[in-house]
Amino acid sequence: MYQQVLVVRMDLQMDKGKMAAQVAHASLASYLKAQQSKYKNWCDDWLEEGMKKIVVKVQTERELLELFEQVKRQFPAALITDAGHTQVAPGSKTCLGIGPAPENELHRYTGRLKLL
Repeated sequence: MYQQVLVVRMDLQMDKGKMAAQVAHASLASYLKAQQSKYKNWCDDWLEEGMKKIVVKVQTERELLELFEQVKRQFPAALITDAGHTQVAPGSKTCLGIGPAPENELHRYTGRLKLL
């Protein structure tokens, strides 16, 4: 089974619409990275299985960046940086998309995180 994990920073206090947009950016960016790399098979299987996504949260930028550093060599991962046109400062790291990737492997890194 394959899934995508989308990780949102809570300390930015984004409203629901902004948060949804950032999660969408992370999902698409991570998928495109996977599609254009050695992980293409994972994309195909994930699409066939129904594109499972899990949205979880971290409290700080530091937590987000630490997780990104842990996963970026093993999985397709995209760190989203906001342009700052609306609610957050330019350059804010808002969200992280990981996968699609094998669910059991992702769980080792993200299983401790709480659902959004």
